[in-house]
Amino acid sequence: MIRLLLILLVISLLALPSLPVLAESGPALSLLAINVRKADALLLRSGQSAYLIDTGSEESAPALLIALREEGVSRLDGVILTHTHKDHVGGLEALLASDITIDGIYASGFYNKKKESKHPAVKAVKGTDLKVTFLFAGDTLPLDGGSLTVIGPLEKDDDTENNNSLVLLAEGGGGKILLTGDMEFPEEKSLLKAGVIPAADVLKIANHGERDATSYELVSTVSPSLAVISTNSDDEPDTPSPLVLQVLAACNVDVLLTEKMERGVEVIIQNGEITTHMK
Repeated sequence: MIRLLLILLVISLLALPSLPVLAESGPALSLLAINVRKADALLLRSGQSAYLIDTGSEESAPALLIALREEGVSRLDGVILTHTHKDHVGGLEALLASDITIDGIYASGFYNKKKESKHPAVKAVKGTDLKVTFLFAGDTLPLDGGSLTVIGPLEKDDDTENNNSLVLLAEGGGGKILLTGDMEFPEEKSLLKAGVIPAADVLKIANHGERDATSYELVSTVSPSLAVISTNSDDEPDTPSPLVLQVLAACNVDVLLTEKMERGVEVIIQNGEITTHMK
């Protein structure tokens, strides 16, 4: 009788529906927005991959290198330059002269220089073994446990270099981060019209939070829960613009500012959950 009861118990347990197993989303995706004052330098990491998106200004290069060393960065899969303005490419020469190994240099395929040889990245790598790879919409870069895709620009702006900014979508850790360089309203409009702006958990605010970027339509389309602004109001008193902050507040988006931190602000996405660290 006891044996029969045990057999019936086993059969009943086997008949129960299996419980769903929560799948892990792979390595965490992290973004450290380094405090390089009113400039951009973003360290993007996932698993074994590490990219630096923009290099800050020449004046902020010491702060950039200190932050990278404190983060234990000895190698970068690539340095990605969103556009040619000095507060985004100015730290490149100091970075190249450092002991950090760099596997590749990438830049927007659209830029307001008449000759490729005049591009600041091309000039900076002269005399090294590195070459500049120019990126266009649809291009991808390898990212351990995730993906890194170029969303824009879709066309060249001959008048405003900010609108030639690379716009990148990083996916990993069960979430997404949209990185917008310094794109202004015309590039926003172009990408929104084309329907290529995705929803994302984190939005890096364009152009240091100036009022010529970050429309309500953009923010509502991305629908982020968190925004990161890289700027310094001592350098640029109108950043972040009250108008931009109002748009973010209207969309219920929390905001992190690099100027309030010694090293910067870090956002980590793992298993779809977002955590932040003030450094």
